[in-house]
Amino acid sequence: MIVAEDAPLLRQGLVRLLEDCGVDVVGQTGESGEVLDLVESTRPDAVLLDIRMPPTHTDEGVRAAKAILARRPGTGVLLLSQYVETSAAVHVLARSPGGFGYLLKERVADAHELHDALRRVAAGESAIDPEIVSRLLARRRTDSLLDGLTGREREVLALMAQGRSNEAIRERLHVGAKTLETHIRSVFTKLGLESEVTDNRRVLAVLTYLRG
Repeated sequence: MIVAEDAPLLRQGLVRLLEDCGVDVVGQTGESGEVLDLVESTRPDAVLLDIRMPPTHTDEGVRAAKAILARRPGTGVLLLSQYVETSAAVHVLARSPGGFGYLLKERVADAHELHDALRRVAAGESAIDPEIVSRLLARRRTDSLLDGLTGREREVLALMAQGRSNEAIRERLHVGAKTLETHIRSVFTKLGLESEVTDNRRVLAVLTYLRG
C-alpha cells in the first residue's frame, strides 16, 4: 500500500491507521509527482491518493490516478477528497472501471470502512462514498439507460456503486437472495451488459451509473 497525502499529520495518521489494521504500507509521499515512481518501484496492491495535491491543489490526484490505472492496471486506487466532486469519479472510471474507489476524508476515521474500501479496490472492485452516490442519484439525467430502471433497481445499483456485497444489499433492502439476484439480472439486461466471462458486469454497471 502507498499513501499519497500532502498534509503531513494526516498522512502519518493514515499510515498508522492502516498499519494498525495489518496493512503493509510500502511507501508514502506528499507530492503527486512522486506517486507513479513509487508505484513502479514498490508494486503495491493499492494506492490511497488525495485528489488535491501540490503544486496547484486542483486535480493532481485525479491525473495521478489515471496514470496509475493506465500503466499499472492491476493496482487499485482509492481517492480521498475533502469535498464531493462527482466529476472526478466519472473521469477516472471512464478510463478504468475496475479497482477504483472514492471516499470523503470524513470517512477515514472509521478504520474498518477505510480498510474494507482498500481491500475492495485491490481486488478490482469499486468503493464509492455513499454521499457521492447520493449526489449522483439526485442528478437529472436525460436520454439515459438508467431511465429504464425501476426504483428498486436503482436502489440496488446505487448500493452496488458503493461496493456493497450481495449480502449487505439484501440486509439493507430486506429482500431475499433470489429476489436480489432477479433485480441484479434485470439491471444488467436493461443496461445492455450481456454475460461475458471476460467482463466484470458489476463494475461496468457502476460505470454506467456514474456516467448517468
